[in-house]
Amino acid sequence: MVILPIHINKMEIKYTNDKSTQILIALLKAHKIRKVVASPGTTNAIFVASIQNDPDFQVYSSVDERSAAYIACGIAGESGEPVVITCTEATASRNYFPGLTEAYYRKLPILAVTGLHSTYNIGNLCTQAIDRSQAPKDTIRYSTTIEHCKSEEDVWHVNLEINKAILELSRNGGGPVHINMQIGERWDFYVDKLPEVRVIRRINVKDQMPAIPNGKIAIVIGSHKKYTLEETKLIDDFCACNNAVVFSDVISGYHGKYRVNCSLLKAQKTYISPIFNVDLVISLGEVGWSSANAKETWRINEDGEIRDPSHNLTYLFDMDESTFFKHYISDTCRNTFFDECTAEIESIISKIPELPFSNAWLANNTVNRIPKNIVMHFGILNSFRVWNYYMYDASIDTSCNFGGFGIDGGISTLIGASLVEPQKMHVGVFGDLAFFYDMNSLGNRHIGDNLRILLINNGKGNEFRNCIHPAYKLGADADPYIAAAGHYGQKSSNLVRHYAEDLGYKYMTASSKAEYLNQIDEFFNPDTRYSIIFEVFIDGKDESDALNVLSNLKSSSSSSIKEKVKEIVREAVGDKTVLKLKNIIK
Repeated sequence: MVILPIHINKMEIKYTNDKSTQILIALLKAHKIRKVVASPGTTNAIFVASIQNDPDFQVYSSVDERSAAYIACGIAGESGEPVVITCTEATASRNYFPGLTEAYYRKLPILAVTGLHSTYNIGNLCTQAIDRSQAPKDTIRYSTTIEHCKSEEDVWHVNLEINKAILELSRNGGGPVHINMQIGERWDFYVDKLPEVRVIRRINVKDQMPAIPNGKIAIVIGSHKKYTLEETKLIDDFCACNNAVVFSDVISGYHGKYRVNCSLLKAQKTYISPIFNVDLVISLGEVGWSSANAKETWRINEDGEIRDPSHNLTYLFDMDESTFFKHYISDTCRNTFFDECTAEIESIISKIPELPFSNAWLANNTVNRIPKNIVMHFGILNSFRVWNYYMYDASIDTSCNFGGFGIDGGISTLIGASLVEPQKMHVGVFGDLAFFYDMNSLGNRHIGDNLRILLINNGKGNEFRNCIHPAYKLGADADPYIAAAGHYGQKSSNLVRHYAEDLGYKYMTASSKAEYLNQIDEFFNPDTRYSIIFEVFIDGKDESDALNVLSNLKSSSSSSIKEKVKEIVREAVGDKTVLKLKNIIK
């Protein structure tokens, strides 16, 4: 049998109204994937019908799916180009495995697009509904299932997953990839123009580096190891000549010249700071808080993985950070953005009034009392949040279990760190639930005299009673089960004291601002020959009130406020409820 490309007559090109299929076609075009071997079937028909008259594609027909996969191997091997193979579901897709195995071991870029009626049919004795969630390890490098787009979030997800799949065709030598496409039976072909799609490119050290955009640049660092002096200088030099700053916090590991702690600014409910409107975000590190509104994001990481929490990733640089920054350093110095950011931060800090006695008050009144050359660890959520509002001396190493972002293990991690450098003070700040969750670790016999723990005890998981949390509206009903109130002695004045002293710790306690201020210097005294647990009793309402004050220090214009309020309402009640309200108002 002779396999020939389809010869088409000049006719108007029309695409399916299925959004996911449109995105697939648009991204194939953007990534310059042109060759397709199609096998007959129903669930892949609208994809084939949408491309067969498009001159950007060269389509071949093959009835036998096993043969189709091998034909694709021949085309890819000879041309050096990626090739799409497409078939319907059921055993048709199984027939791809011999050819995909060949492609796997030869690292041939074959993209298998298989049709799918519905994932719900799988396992329910529906015709042709077979489980393709797993494939032999040596047949495909990556597999993803694409369903119909029903929301903007779906559009982002489909766009991202198809980019991932296409990029995997050439990553680390390349090889076959699978897209399980819920194409279904949407047989309406009236779309003239494909949607705009966001193309993600992977750049390695051998590729040509893209031009860096003009304008404001923010380097956003998530959880990261401490930067060396050499690495810090490279970032500083990059910032100096590219009008860039570093949005850093207690998990970033960066203590250079251009660091900007914008956490408090970001927390404002009705103020949108202009410093967050940048032209480019350069994303470093791992999990972190999103801190900027950018036109696009570049991610630099040796793991080479596509990560897109901000929904605007355009480039993934598969290289170490030093290689990236060295390329974009020049002799030109043109940084005005840092001064703008500094003025904005100083302005918001100056507006902090006297706060109620709370974790937030402790942070505000302690940050300038912390000695140099120590290590500080913070528990997640509120402790991390409020202590992250402030800038620490460059000699102070700060950390948090931000990776898995769980309540467990904070004290154990602090203890482990303290064993590495027994001559350096290690300080931990934890709420009561996090403390009691991990308190067994305090009995470890290896602990020396360099440990300091600041325990903020409000008798519950007050995160769920704070004004910024959705459960806040439940009031006292959130206490018994959501906030887990009433455990661990209900703010007993003796429970931690006895536990600490029996284990050989020095115990301190405070229940007021004056008591705290009178003891905090002793807590940080490096000459104390005991590790210390300092328990501070506060009221949960005071904590919530303090957060409310800190999140309303500054307001934007009325129009900006309106947009911010809309965002807050949407987050609180959901898009569907907002739509219902709009309809009612009409």
